[in-house]
Amino acid sequence: MNKMYGRGLLAALPLLSVSAFSAEFETSGKVALEQRLFFDDGAQPGQLNESQTSFMMEPELFWDLEDGQATLTFKPFYRYDAQDSERSHFDIRELAYNYASDDWELRLGIRKEFWGVTEFQHLVDVINQTDGVESFDGEEKLGQPMVNLSLVKDWGIVDIYLLTGFRDRTFAGQDGRLRAPLVVSDNNISYESSAKEQHLDLALRWSHSIGDMDLASYVFSGTNRDPYLTPKTEADGNSALSQHYSQMQQFGFESQLIVDDWLWKLEAIYRDTGQTSFWASQAGFEYSYVGVFDTDMDLGWLMEYGWDSRGKGSLTEPSGLFQNDLFLGSRLALNDAQSSELLMGFGVDLDQDSTSFMVEGSRRFGESLVASLDIRLFDGDEPLDPLSALDQDDHFQLSIEWFF
Repeated sequence: MNKMYGRGLLAALPLLSVSAFSAEFETSGKVALEQRLFFDDGAQPGQLNESQTSFMMEPELFWDLEDGQATLTFKPFYRYDAQDSERSHFDIRELAYNYASDDWELRLGIRKEFWGVTEFQHLVDVINQTDGVESFDGEEKLGQPMVNLSLVKDWGIVDIYLLTGFRDRTFAGQDGRLRAPLVVSDNNISYESSAKEQHLDLALRWSHSIGDMDLASYVFSGTNRDPYLTPKTEADGNSALSQHYSQMQQFGFESQLIVDDWLWKLEAIYRDTGQTSFWASQAGFEYSYVGVFDTDMDLGWLMEYGWDSRGKGSLTEPSGLFQNDLFLGSRLALNDAQSSELLMGFGVDLDQDSTSFMVEGSRRFGESLVASLDIRLFDGDEPLDPLSALDQDDHFQLSIEWFF
């Protein structure tokens, strides 16, 4: 546990002691058993082969301190992976005090904050660090210590963020799958800031709804969540990728507009670091057929395009993966009592001809069980294409979750 994380826990202990006297207390959460089956052996020496089994638990404790005006939430997370020791990890997703007034709200502690509107990539989502061992798509995030003041105005909501510590990204270990040919080292981490992981990051965000359009823009100044990865020889003589976290200033914009059955989406950023500066965007639409074929089902068609001004061949910065990429997808919601859903997507790199295919499905059984299916297929042949490292990592994943 690093010093930043320890201080975050110590700061929250007084809030926990206060909450013990609360009249309202609720518990919920989930536990899950997950099984991955890979179609091929790992491409790298030491990687696990066909099967990967893991167990996850994420309880949530909630205290209502003042009839909803003040609340406290505690959400720890733990995963045990039988094959990849780096994927076995503990995190506090949330340990936060929330106080709401008529036109302002204060949030204090460890939290997760999501920004973004597009389906296949979230360029603007910059507050929390990616939990890279949890999922390939970057959707899972580590808890971030912060102070967040939200001001509600007629002309929009203004959020001020003071981020009181930095989290290093998690990566698969020597045994793990879905990784680069070289393992990312946990022992060789550097920072541009002399304050290292103690650097105080700042963000200011404005969001507003105008009719059927939602808008948001922000400015962020702090430590880059995407590390620069550089091959280096470690003390044991083996080669690994070192991590370097630069300082960055980032401007972001997001919007979505509903027009009849169409949902138009846009995310765009400009990022400036000591190493590079670039523009990137993700834009597209979703068209929905409501009650398709005179049934209760809804069918949606998705298309998005991702562009990055750095172009192809960016091996050292994860955010440069989608520099000229087209994404097509379809979403099916059965609208049945079991909340059955299915999402399929296909992505193609128009510069390097690599492709990816995904299927995500879920269905509830009874009141508490949910079965989820996840299929990922990759095809990348060019050595400079980061997706080529995953060429043998096609897999099928089944997860059984119990909610309580």
